[in-house]
Amino acid sequence: MSSARNSTWRNWGGNVSARPAREVAPASVEELAAEVRRAAEDGLKVKAVGTGHSFTSIAATDGVLIRPRLLTGIRGVDREAMTVTVEAGTPLKRLNAALAREGLSLTNMGDIMEQTVSGATSTGTHGTGRESASIAAQIRGLELVTADGSVLTCSEKENPEVFAAARIGLGALGVVTAITFAVEPLFLLTAREEPMPFDRVIAEFDQLWAENEHFEFYWFPHTGNTNTKRNNRSAGPERPVGRLAGWFEDEFLSNGVFQVAQWVGRAAPATVPAIARVSSKALSARTYTDIPYQVFTSPRRVRFVEMEYAVPRAALADTLRELRTMVDRSRLRVSFPVEVRTAPADDITLSTASGRDSAYIAVHMFRGTPYQAYFTAAERILTAHEGRPHWGKVHTRDAAYFSGVYPRFAEFTALRDRLDPERLFQNDYLRRVLGA
Repeated sequence: MSSARNSTWRNWGGNVSARPAREVAPASVEELAAEVRRAAEDGLKVKAVGTGHSFTSIAATDGVLIRPRLLTGIRGVDREAMTVTVEAGTPLKRLNAALAREGLSLTNMGDIMEQTVSGATSTGTHGTGRESASIAAQIRGLELVTADGSVLTCSEKENPEVFAAARIGLGALGVVTAITFAVEPLFLLTAREEPMPFDRVIAEFDQLWAENEHFEFYWFPHTGNTNTKRNNRSAGPERPVGRLAGWFEDEFLSNGVFQVAQWVGRAAPATVPAIARVSSKALSARTYTDIPYQVFTSPRRVRFVEMEYAVPRAALADTLRELRTMVDRSRLRVSFPVEVRTAPADDITLSTASGRDSAYIAVHMFRGTPYQAYFTAAERILTAHEGRPHWGKVHTRDAAYFSGVYPRFAEFTALRDRLDPERLFQNDYLRRVLGA
C-alpha cells in the first residue's frame, strides 16, 4: 500500500480542491478496512475518490482520502449467471475492453469512460436509453466496507435494503470495494448521427424516443440547430468509423477545433453566437456500426464544468423551450452545447430516475469561463419542473429540497444513520445534500 501526506487533490474540472491529512492506496480489501478503522481511531473522516470526474465536492475531505488505484481488475466472470465481478478502482474503459475480449458487454453506458466503476455508479452516471437504464441499474451485487471496518456483501437477496441504496450511495454508506454487473453477449450497434432543427426535435421528441433504443441530441445555444444521435442494435456487418474520418470528426473537429473555439469565446464573449452557428453546422450526418463501447463512448479532451438535472420525461419539451427563451433574452454567451438524454424509471433509492421516466438536460461551460450566472438561471428553470440534479455535477440543492423530490429520501437517511451513525464518511457536500 502506498500513502502520502498533505498534497493537494483537485478534480478533473479544476473547480474543487482539498488537502487531505493523508492519502492512501490500499492494495486489498483487508488493507482498506484497516485504514477505515485507523481513521476512526485518529478522529479523521474518510472519503474515497476515483478519477475525480465529479464537479461537486462529493469526494473532497481534509481527513483520509482513499485512492483505489491498486484495487483494479476483474475478479471473475460467471457465464451461467451472465455477470462480471470487478474491483472498485477499475476504470470503465478497462472494463469495457476486457469484456469485449471475453465476447461480453454491459447493456448501456455513459459517453465518458475515464471514471472508475465505483465512482461512476456511486454518483449515478448514465447514458441514454428507452428501456436500458444507468450503469448502477446494471449492478447485481456489491461489496462495501462500512464505518466499523466490516465488509458487507449486498444483492437483492443479501442485505437487500442496503443494495437498494448503495448502488448509488454517494460515498455516504461506506467504501465500495467490488461490483458485480449484469453482462450480455457482445452485440453491435448502428449509430446514426445527423443535424436536425431544434423545433423539429422538440415537436417529434416522443416519436424519436419511442422509435430508437438510445436517442440523444445536442442543442447549440444561440442557434436553432441540434445534432441528433440514434443508437440501435444491428445484425451487422461491422462498419466502424474510418480512422481518418474518425480522427477528423472526433479529434480534429470535436476536440481540436472545438478547443480553439472555446479559447476564442472565453477571450471574446461577443463572438460566441457566431462561433455557435459555425460549430453547429460543422458535423455532417454519418452512420456507422461497431461494438457498444466504441459507439456509446467518445473522447472528451476539452475540459468543462457541468450542471445536469433529470426532469420527468413528459416535461422535457417545456423545460427546453424555457431554457432557450432564457438564453435568448439574456446577455449570456454560451459556447458549449446542451446535452439531452433519457432513462427509464428504476428502483434505486436516490437514482435521479428513481420511480419516474426521466429526461436529462446538461448545461456546460468551458473550464475557466464564469458559469454561475448561466447555471443559476438554468437551475431556476430545472427546479421548477421538480428536477433532480446529478450527484456529481454542479448544483445548489440541499436536503430539504431532496426530501421533496425523492419519495424515498428518508429511507436512505435512515439507512445512513444505521450504517454510519458517527458520520465517518461525512464531508461538507454530504452534510448539505443529506443533512447532518
